[in-house]
Amino acid sequence: MPDSNATASIHGSDRAVETPAKGDFASSDQSDTANTLAAQHLSEEMVAKGDAAAASTDVLAPFLPDPVAGTGHEIELKLLVDPDQLAGFNNAPVVTAHARNKGARKHLTSVYYDTPKRTLWKNGFTLRVRQSGSRFVQTVKAQHSDDPLKRGEWEASVASLAPDPALAAALLPEELRADLEAHRLEAVFTTDVHRHARLLDLPSATVEIAFDSGVIKAGEHNEIVSEIELELKSGNPATIYEIALRLAEHGSVRPSIRSKSARGFDLVAGAAPGAEKPRKPRLDPAVSLDEAFAIILQSSLHHLLQAMPAAEDGRNPEGVHQLRVALRRLRAALHLMQPVGRSSTLDGLAADARWLAQNLSAARDLDVFLTETLPEIACACTTVAGFDALSALAERRRDLAYRKLRIALAERRCASFVLGLGGWIATRGWRNDVSPDDLRRLAEPAIDFAGHVLSERHQKAIKRGRGFKKLPAERRHRLRLALKKLRYSIDFLLPLYGASKPAKKYARTLAGLQERLGHYNDMAVTAGVIETLDTTSTDAAIAAAAITGWQAHAMAGVESPLREAWREFTKAPTPWSPEEA
Repeated sequence: MPDSNATASIHGSDRAVETPAKGDFASSDQSDTANTLAAQHLSEEMVAKGDAAAASTDVLAPFLPDPVAGTGHEIELKLLVDPDQLAGFNNAPVVTAHARNKGARKHLTSVYYDTPKRTLWKNGFTLRVRQSGSRFVQTVKAQHSDDPLKRGEWEASVASLAPDPALAAALLPEELRADLEAHRLEAVFTTDVHRHARLLDLPSATVEIAFDSGVIKAGEHNEIVSEIELELKSGNPATIYEIALRLAEHGSVRPSIRSKSARGFDLVAGAAPGAEKPRKPRLDPAVSLDEAFAIILQSSLHHLLQAMPAAEDGRNPEGVHQLRVALRRLRAALHLMQPVGRSSTLDGLAADARWLAQNLSAARDLDVFLTETLPEIACACTTVAGFDALSALAERRRDLAYRKLRIALAERRCASFVLGLGGWIATRGWRNDVSPDDLRRLAEPAIDFAGHVLSERHQKAIKRGRGFKKLPAERRHRLRLALKKLRYSIDFLLPLYGASKPAKKYARTLAGLQERLGHYNDMAVTAGVIETLDTTSTDAAIAAAAITGWQAHAMAGVESPLREAWREFTKAPTPWSPEEA
């Protein structure tokens, strides 16, 4: 982490923050009141157990400033807007009702720097020098946590658009400083943005809203910038989501955490937006159930927001795959919470996640068919005609599937779902719909809840797999679904049991069994894809029959390893059992 005493010229954001004025923001007030009462209830439970520290930090975390000492940070959300509609959002009711004044207009020219090998970017840092009028500010940014809205930010005044490597080095981890000193910094790309910024004063927070219109330039390549940035200046972070929801009611917006720097580096490389695998939640064994839910949901939201640009872009099949995984994980997390307190909000979020996933499924299935299934079989069956014809049919069908996907991502329902989820997590809205007994349960150690849930889901899988050798395909499919729910529960809750050998072995055997059972599902998915294609031409029909026959033949060799995987799973020790503790 950077040294806070590295230089006296380092500072946080220089935009003034004033005391929020009173205003009418009823839903935020009601949410704050309800959650404050819930937090007080939880705090009393924790204090009664002698856990005063947890009561003041874990429970009230959404309402407290970031605890990382010696760093600046920004809490920011972007809303992507069509260029011809951007100006209209300046007159949205939530803006006109709470804007302090007409705001300020600036022309911002920014140059992003890195080493020739992109050392900073590859290690999660960006270095930018921005000119606004006669002033030049150098900024180093970094992603610090799984919070999708939060990034580290350190600013320093410099003399020109040229960077000051010494100032930047002082803010980097020690292992990166030597690399920065050994390699010159070069300009990678620039942004040219006209910004209209206004401060919104709300009872719960002060938020800067910035309307950005401009362009990212990388050599001969350009990309349009048209977005609204919401940055918390003081107060409750949940207010950002509330404002964003009001803006979504005014017009079409797409929530995004993808920075201009990420867009710029991708533009330079000619690369599609990244689609990373989900980060495993980090859960301390002593964490409360309330905090565990927050961490798991925050991780799920981060994965969801991170995958959306890649899925919409469509050049990298991993984008749709990771977005579908994110939605499955989110649905599993919401299902995990039902024993503590089911609510209309929880059910609504689950329904929206299911709706969005349904709009992705065809695109993902066709991606797998075109990039994995068909090429592999075509390569092995070189004497069979028709694979090119079948591929062309599938390409046209995939184009339609991606069109459907993009329409869904642009719908107001999608924006409302993502923003509503973010606000629910930030305010820990699940506390609002639970009984006093369940509020006390939320204050208890998550590991107690985990042991009960994991044991229940493990036993359900064992029950569905009885007589495995003779199970028909339909019952094996039901077993696969039970194992999938168990797998996501394991991903979320097994970290509570540490990196023990039983934990690792259990996770490994479960993953192996799932993979082998997945072969049956792959066959069913392939058959479904082929049914959607118009294989009336002789060549395409021959190729489709070859694929069906190839997969059926391959299944003959799967049975023995599958039965062995089932035996290993049934014998694996369960880490949550008392004898394994």
